Amino acid sequence: MSDTLGLALGCLMAISLFLYTFWPENAFASQRQKTRLDYLLERKEQLYENLRDLNFEYRAGKYPEEDFIAQRTQLENETAQLLAEIDVLQQHA
Repeated sequence: MSDTLGLALGCLMAISLFLYTFWPENAFASQRQKTRLDYLLERKEQLYENLRDLNFEYRAGKYPEEDFIAQRTQLENETAQLLAEIDVLQQHA
């Protein structure tokens, strides 16, 4: 095999590997559009996790009681509003 042919095959292989590695997948075409309900369900999970974290950190002594109560009340109110909106959307679906 000549040096030129080896160089050409090496360049072709390098380009092929580069394209294979970095070719943008058509991920956007396969994703469905998120609905308001999808967003609210994700937010619900985030709020539940925030409440669990807040309770854990309070028990660990990282929050004074009045700060804990204020933050817990805020998170619980937001969660209640969110759950009400989820119920309305699920009833209309």
